[in-house]
Amino acid sequence: QVQLVESGGGLVQAGGSLRLSCAASGLTFSSTLMGWFRQTPGKERGFIAGIGPSGTIIDYSNSVKGRFAISRDSAKNTVYLQMNSLKPEDTAVYFCATATSSPMLVRGNCGYWGQGTQVTVSS
Repeated sequence: QVQLVESGGGLVQAGGSLRLSCAASGLTFSSTLMGWFRQTPGKERGFIAGIGPSGTIIDYSNSVKGRFAISRDSAKNTVYLQMNSLKPEDTAVYFCATATSSPMLVRGNCGYWGQGTQVTVSS
């Protein structure tokens, strides 16, 4: 079965950096669109970054553009989210997910989700 396992979350001071990883198994990673989302208590899960099968960037949310970078390594079946210049408002649970098209990915209409990893940014 498909499994997505996120890692790399933690506590960081404002202005710091973290790199999240999402290891995928049970799917043809080289042909799968991947994305990162985040959710805070009381809010809906929101799209923040997406990447196509060949590494083409699909989009970033305005809130992270210029600070976060999504990438993938097909040899490791892993997608990454490099997060720089972190702000307290970036505090959330971060999820990776798969989708079958870019519009579906951006809308959060995803086939599989990971369990999430907590990122906390202190001021």
